[in-house]
Amino acid sequence: MIATDKLTMGVLFPIEAFEGPIPQMNKEEQIRLAQQAESLGFDTLWVRDVPLFDPNFRDVGQIYDPWIYMAHIATLTQSIKLGTASMVLPLRHPIHFAKAAASIDRLFPGRLHLGVASGDRVIEYPAFNKTYENRSIDFMRQIETIRTFWKDDFPRYDTSFGKMQGEADVIPKPVNKRIPMYVTGHAGGINLDWIAKNSDGWIYYPREFSYTKNIIQNWKEALKKHQQPEKPYIQPLYIDLLEDPSAEPINIELGFRLGRNYLIDLLQTLKFMGVNHTIFIAKFCSRPMAEVLDEIGKEVLPHMNE
Repeated sequence: MIATDKLTMGVLFPIEAFEGPIPQMNKEEQIRLAQQAESLGFDTLWVRDVPLFDPNFRDVGQIYDPWIYMAHIATLTQSIKLGTASMVLPLRHPIHFAKAAASIDRLFPGRLHLGVASGDRVIEYPAFNKTYENRSIDFMRQIETIRTFWKDDFPRYDTSFGKMQGEADVIPKPVNKRIPMYVTGHAGGINLDWIAKNSDGWIYYPREFSYTKNIIQNWKEALKKHQQPEKPYIQPLYIDLLEDPSAEPINIELGFRLGRNYLIDLLQTLKFMGVNHTIFIAKFCSRPMAEVLDEIGKEVLPHMNE
C-alpha cells in the first residue's frame, strides 16, 4: 500500500509523449524505460484500463489488456510496485477480476495495488450490456463482491453478473487475502463518506492548488469522522520537464511545463498539502523520455521528502 507519511512518485504507461489518441508503445523502449524508472527509485508503474477505443476521448491508455501488460512488465522488473489507474469495475466480471488480481499478487508478492473506477466512457456500457446510470451502485457492489472472493472460502454472491451459494471457490486468494483498492474520483457519484470507509485510498484529479488543498482537507475530515486510519491521497500530474532547471512554470492541460527547480517546489507544496503519491504522465513531454526520467530520478526524487 502507498505510504501516508511521505510523498512518492510513480510513472504511468505509456511512458512516452504522443499526439492523438494512440501511442506507439514500442515494446523494447517501454521495457527499458520501466527498468530505468525502477533503478532510479520510482515507486510504482501504473497502467490504465480502457476497454474500447472511443474517438470522443483523446487516448486509449497503454493499449494492451492491463492484466497481461502488468504481468509482462513484472517479469522484466524486480521489485517496483504495479498499479492500475484505474480498472473499470462495473464492466469486469468479479470472478475474472478477483482471480486475475490474486494471480499477480501471488506471482509477484507485495507489488500490486489497484486503482478502481466506474468508467466515464458512455459508449462502453451498452457494449458490455450494462447500464451507465447504474455504474455507482454496480461499483460499490463490485468492491464488496471482489473482497468477499479474496477473503472467504466458498463464498456466496448474487449480482447481475451471476450467483454462487457456496458450492464453489474462487482461487487463488491474495497473499494477505486482500489487495489495496483506491477509489478514483467519485465513481459515478459516490459520496466521500462511503469512499473514506470502504476504500484503501483516494485517487483524485489534478486541480488548482486551493481546490486541491480543500479536497484533501475534506478527505482527512471524512477519514476522521468515520474513525478510519490514515489512507493515501493520490494525484496524477502531467509534466513537461524543460532543460533549463530554472524555467518558470507554464500551465498546460492538467499540469505544468517547467524546470526541475520549480518541479521540486511543486512536489514539496503538494506534500505539504497532504498528497502522498503523484503519478507522472509523459504525454506532453518535449524531451527524450530517458533524459526526463533520469533527471527526475537523480535531481528531483531525493528532494521529495526533505
